[in-house]
Amino acid sequence: MSQATVGIRLSFESVSDLFIRVILKHGLHLAYCTNVHRGGDWPETLASLEQHTLAVRDRVSPDGPYAIGLRLSDRASRQLLQTDALNHFRNWLARNRCYVFTINGFPYGDFHGARVKEKVSQPDWSSQERLDYTLRLFDILAELVPAGIGGSVSTVPVSFKQFDLGEEGLKISRQNLWRCVEHLDRLGQRTGQLFHLGLEPEPFGTVENTDEFIGLMDQIEAEHIGDSRLWRHLGINYDTCHFALQFEDPRHSLIRLRDRGVRISKLHLSNALRVQPTEAVRELLKPFLDQVYFHQVIERRPSGELRRYPDLDRALEIAARERHDGTGEWRIHFHIPLHAPETAILGTTADHIRGALDVLQDDPSICSHLEMETYTWEVLPPKLRQPTVEKMLIGEYSWTLAQLNSRGLGPMAV
Repeated sequence: MSQATVGIRLSFESVSDLFIRVILKHGLHLAYCTNVHRGGDWPETLASLEQHTLAVRDRVSPDGPYAIGLRLSDRASRQLLQTDALNHFRNWLARNRCYVFTINGFPYGDFHGARVKEKVSQPDWSSQERLDYTLRLFDILAELVPAGIGGSVSTVPVSFKQFDLGEEGLKISRQNLWRCVEHLDRLGQRTGQLFHLGLEPEPFGTVENTDEFIGLMDQIEAEHIGDSRLWRHLGINYDTCHFALQFEDPRHSLIRLRDRGVRISKLHLSNALRVQPTEAVRELLKPFLDQVYFHQVIERRPSGELRRYPDLDRALEIAARERHDGTGEWRIHFHIPLHAPETAILGTTADHIRGALDVLQDDPSICSHLEMETYTWEVLPPKLRQPTVEKMLIGEYSWTLAQLNSRGLGPMAV
């Protein structure tokens, strides 16, 4: 067995195969995001739900109700609104004891099997296409979400920094976001439900971190002084992987956002790699290279300085050229299973997830929409990939529900 094989093998044998009934206190809702499955159009999306999601439901909550974190591409959303497809899906949900409370509206097009990388931000919020797509998702959600739960959609953090929208493009983006806010207000008045859009900061996004998000909200507020609809309908999708990459403290960040009046629209529970970038470790990272997704790297030097790399291949190339001394820490945007055990070589940022859940324990009202988002099953190195995507997802439920239960956010009856 090679050193590389030893270095990246993670054991999942401790995952329980017992049935778990998902019952959460404080009106919390938990789902896994179906962007882990292929779904370029609506027929493929529904087929994935029937093949994979129902199999996970049978292990996690066989008697229901079972929450689905839906992912719809632009094409799938258009098809779902044609003929009687939406009514059929509503009946499918009822028949299978499932419900939808949130939609991932970040990836607009195909999300598996071909290069995504920076294209995941296209079209961005400076475009009519992004606005129309997002409004369509909310219109669909309004027809699906059960009464009293409200609905959330997560989206691109405005754009990708390297697209360089300029002042005019950023202004148009803020205007489009405001048009979405107005639509959600009208939708809420019609349905009696609360709908909110969550921008999802990520490395190299137009909005990357807490400071930049609050700065954006301050700009929009200044353009709509005294209009409380901003804070009601536009918030943040706090992705624990993304914020861990920024070396932010979850308690400081979440409390700061809450105290500023920002709606925590959704908590994305996601895990990243954490390593000390020695030459040997950098060799072990090569199986994580892929041509589908961006794997941004943020390095913290011993001095505390942060250095950013747009992708893992670039970080490895520069480190080799500069003969990196292996000090400091790299955090890598590669979503690995929440329950992946840490090794002496490959660490994780699960402590950031636990820190965010500690904040939720102290103030369960801070966010009621929780979504596990490990979309990388197809590109995980073979030694990290469990035999089936269903087994990975069941393990993530087991880990997450145990974390919630230990904080009094259950109970979960087994």
